[in-house]
Parts: sequence; C-alpha cells; structure tokens
Amino acid sequence: MEIVSILSLIEGYRKKEFSPVEITKMYVDRIHQCQDLNAYITVTDEIALNQAEIAEKKYCANEATGILDGIPLSYKDNLYTKGIRTTSGSKIDEDFIPKEDALVVNNLQREGAIQLGKVNMHEFAFGITSNNPFYGPVKNPWNHDHSPGGSSGGSGAAVAAGLGIASIGTDTAGSIRIPAASCGVIGLKPTHGLIQAGGVKHISWTLDHIGPLTRTMDDLAIVLEAMTGKQYTTSLKEDIRGLRIGVPKNYFNEGIEENTARLYQKALQDLESLGAILIDIDIPFSPDDLALSFGIGIAEAGFVHEESIVSALDSFGVDVKASLEHSHAITALDYIKALKRKEQLTEQFEQLFEHVDVLATPTTPITSQKIGEVMVEINEMMDSVFNTMIRIPAVFDLTGQPALSIPCGLADNGLPVGLQLAAANHNERILIHAGYAYEQAFLKSFYEKRNGLLEKT
Repeated sequence: MEIVSILSLIEGYRKKEFSPVEITKMYVDRIHQCQDLNAYITVTDEIALNQAEIAEKKYCANEATGILDGIPLSYKDNLYTKGIRTTSGSKIDEDFIPKEDALVVNNLQREGAIQLGKVNMHEFAFGITSNNPFYGPVKNPWNHDHSPGGSSGGSGAAVAAGLGIASIGTDTAGSIRIPAASCGVIGLKPTHGLIQAGGVKHISWTLDHIGPLTRTMDDLAIVLEAMTGKQYTTSLKEDIRGLRIGVPKNYFNEGIEENTARLYQKALQDLESLGAILIDIDIPFSPDDLALSFGIGIAEAGFVHEESIVSALDSFGVDVKASLEHSHAITALDYIKALKRKEQLTEQFEQLFEHVDVLATPTTPITSQKIGEVMVEINEMMDSVFNTMIRIPAVFDLTGQPALSIPCGLADNGLPVGLQLAAANHNERILIHAGYAYEQAFLKSFYEKRNGLLEKT
C-alpha cells in the first residue's frame, strides 16, 4: 500500500491520477484484511463507497470545495453517527443507534470526509488499554502482544496501520495522546471546548475533549481546520529559532522509565539544535492534584451512567463497574473543592505560559504494556498501568490547555515513545508550528520504520 497524505490525495484527485472511489475501496479492503488488529467495531463499507461516489462526481465537475472531500477517516465509537450503531465499546449500548450525528461528525461530513466506520475503544472510554471485554482487545500494530493505549486505542491502531488517513478520538485523562504515543502517530487534545462536544457519550463534561489522530503534522492541521473552521495550516513552519521551550524541573520528569527518559532528553537537544531556547521551569502540580481528576471524572460519570448503575450494574466490565460503584461515595463538597482547585491550576499554568511558549514533557512515563498487564515497575517502584500512563497527560485535561503528542523514537523494546508539547489556552498554532519543525527535521527515519508496519499488518 502506498503511503499517502491528505494533500497528496487531494492533488491526485484533482489531476485524475486516481479517484475517491478507488482510494476508499483500498482502505475498506485493507480494514477487512487487518481484522486481527481488532481496530474497528463497525465498518461502514456501503456508506463510505456512496460518499466516495459523491466526492468523485465533485472532482469530475471541478466542484470539490470541502477541506476533506474524498478523505477517508474513522470515528471513535462514542461519537454519535446517525443511523449507525454507536456502542461506546459497551454491552449496555451495543444496539444504540443515534438519530443524529455528533457535531464534530457533522462538521467533518460537511467538509467532505468519508466515514470508514467506528473504531474500537476502552469500554465507555473508561481506561487506557482498550482491552475491551465485549469486542475484544485492540492490538498495537508495532507488536500485537501489546496494548495500543486507550481509550482511543482503535483510533491509534487504525491510523498507525493505515486503516484510514485519520481518526477522531476523545480524551479525558490522556485518551488521545496515550494511543498516539503508544502507536507512533500524532494526537492532539485541543483547548477544552474548542471542539463542540454535542453528540458524545461522556465520561466527564468537565474533562472531556475531542481531537484528531493523524500520521503527520500537516494532516493534523488540515483535519483541525475542518473540525473548527479556523486556520491552522499557516502554522506549518520549520523555523523555531527563539521559541521558548519549558523544561520541567519537577513532576513531569519524575518516575520515567530509562528508555523514555533518554529519548525525551534527545528530543530536547534536537529542539535546541533548531534554535529553540530551553528554559528550566517549576511546575505548579503535584500527585495530590492528579487525584482531583479522578474525583471530578468519576463523580460526573456516576451522573452520566446513573440509570445504568441502578438497572444494569453487572452489564459493565469489571474495571468500569468498580469505578462507577465508587462514584456515589464522592461528596458534593469534595467535588466542589476539586472544581475550585481546577480553576486555580488552570490560572497557574496560564501564568507559566507567560514565561515559555511551549512546555515539553514525555507523553507517558513508559511505553505500552502487554495486553492484560495491570501493574508496572519503574525504578523499583510498582504502580498500576492506569495510574502510570495517565500521570503526565491527565494534567492538561484538568487544566484544559492544548497538548500534542508526537513520536520521538523507538525504545529498545521496539515500541514508540511520545513527546508531549503543551501551550496556553487556544494556542494550538504554536504546537503545530513546533511539532511540524521537529517532524520535518527529525522524524523521516521514524516514519520510514512506521511505514514498514503496512507490510506486516
């Protein structure tokens, strides 16, 4: 399969070198050939080919004006799709068929995106492994014994394995960036509220975000433009001389596995070699603050799933059931205190971004673990895989600032490692600028290795 980007597809369509129907059929066929990855719950073959025929007619008539006309992508299965079952990776909603599209789906369809189907995920987005008890585990394309991360694991696996140009996921405690890092692709959690959240099966309306996963930075900028109606491709610039990059002196650099730490330090050196200025900075965050995201998320999830908790508690998977059972133990006072501290943290990080343009951290402290693993040891300390994987990315779900995960190499175990870049609220453009400059200078070899996955999967 030839590696393509959104721009190359659009150029090929306009030059009549190939058609949207041919490309869409290629992706649909590949999805069916790669069923062992278990990336998709529902493949919408007929819908995709019908949409491709419409796009083809537009190109033939020179009337293709949508940003994504003829571009095949997928949606996480907690995003509503009209007339197509939306399971949220659960048994409870296995037969749920929405009457309307989610707002983000509607926006992308309006720009001409082709819907390949609905991708697998951790049940109700309530975990970071995508080891789904009802639809089976999603497998990491780099090593099928390992998790692709979660909860948007199907999105990460699908994009890495070439089962769609892009995928749209959700992120409550890292659920876009963890799969992006685990699968060696790019994932963006935008500023909270930038992407309208109508038509989404929430965990927590306070913490939930919607965002894209793509193979390249230019694809990310294009998809984000289609999602928001704002311009981002003008930020695809390679010159980052003078860019102030914050290097954390605490929290984000603690408890990091050796391979991840090494590649993170190499990425910082690479950014500095491009002319960025590295600035050591104190982080206004502690493990006690991280616990707030649990309190807010679980309390709000208890409200969202209140009816099912009462009537169908045993229909939840074991891990989700345990979390939801705890939801009613969170007091109103604890919930309000957590929200107030969230406001303080958001302001403190905004003040931090007055001194640096971008904050650079590892995306996760470790690479993805084997499917079924629940505990991990780092530097002779044991913790759960869940707590470990969310420890870094969940910070920016709590504060709401945008955060990007971009690959920064392969660990000794052959699995990808992610570099996280964060910025002030509504400053996605600086993340795209920094990420693109880093990608163009340093990721060619990594992308060549990732392209080899297309032959293996």
